Amino acid sequence: MKKVFAILVMLLSSALCRADDLDIGGIIFDHVLDSYEWHITEWRGHSVAIHLPVILIDGGIKTFNSKHILETGGYEGYHIAAKGEPHEGKIVRADGSKPFDISITKNVLQLMMNALLLLVVVLLTARWYKRHDALKEHPTGIAALMEPLIMMVHDMAKENIGEEDYRRYSPFLLTVFLFILFSNFIGILPFFPGGANLTGNIACTMVLALFTFFTVNLTGTKHYYKEIFSPDVPGVLKPLMAVIEFFSALVKPISLTIRLFANMLAGHIQILCMVCIIFIMGKMGMAMTAGATVISVLFGIFLDVLEMLISFIQAYIFTMLSSIYIGMARQKAE
Repeated sequence: MKKVFAILVMLLSSALCRADDLDIGGIIFDHVLDSYEWHITEWRGHSVAIHLPVILIDGGIKTFNSKHILETGGYEGYHIAAKGEPHEGKIVRADGSKPFDISITKNVLQLMMNALLLLVVVLLTARWYKRHDALKEHPTGIAALMEPLIMMVHDMAKENIGEEDYRRYSPFLLTVFLFILFSNFIGILPFFPGGANLTGNIACTMVLALFTFFTVNLTGTKHYYKEIFSPDVPGVLKPLMAVIEFFSALVKPISLTIRLFANMLAGHIQILCMVCIIFIMGKMGMAMTAGATVISVLFGIFLDVLEMLISFIQAYIFTMLSSIYIGMARQKAE
């Protein structure tokens, strides 16, 4: 329902604004898609943005500031593919072919900052436990905030994976949970260093899902693989069940990828649609603008709070399903 509402509002906004040369759809997708610059604000008619480094492997390593290609439309034989062209929004050669691109884009920079934040938080938490006796003192500061989250994931791993193996996988599950949670929360912030749609980018969620996929399948027991390729069913059904189980194992990371990606992308679009209503009504007079501003701000705040809850739930679900898949792969023959 949430996704349908977001799409309907976006389409309505675009339809209302095309006549007035205000492309709401373009504004929204400029915010949720990746880019070679990080737009911060407008100041006295000028764009304030961080121009990120472009790194291309094309007959050698070529690096330059994205400002050159964004402001001039082309640089050293490269340009950004226009809307409707192959590789739209990406840097391409003059003939339209795409070089190997490992540029530091907005989402990549956000990923680096989130990883650094996660590292700092974990190290500060570990330092508190190193300097204090947790059996005699209650955690304070960041440690007090992190302890219930850590224990929640710890208990989840213990329940879903089992007493024998859960300690082996708890660090992975905790890292995944905290990274997704931090990325979701920071993505809600409307100002730098937040606002990037990292977990609403399918490449990011796919890599996270592949980590779970390889963890499950590279550490699975013999019994796990027996249940996939030679399940305990009547002989006539063995080939069919083997195919079903094999594709089931492949579909699990796809479901993890799409679930996180779709929910976070829809949340970002929904919030942006509510904000854009102000500009839509601004074309209809002062009274409409004032009324729409109040409504949009109130609904925007409500959706931000709702998105915070959804951000936690999505991180929890991704981690819980990962722990369940690992637990299934660690089962032993009875």
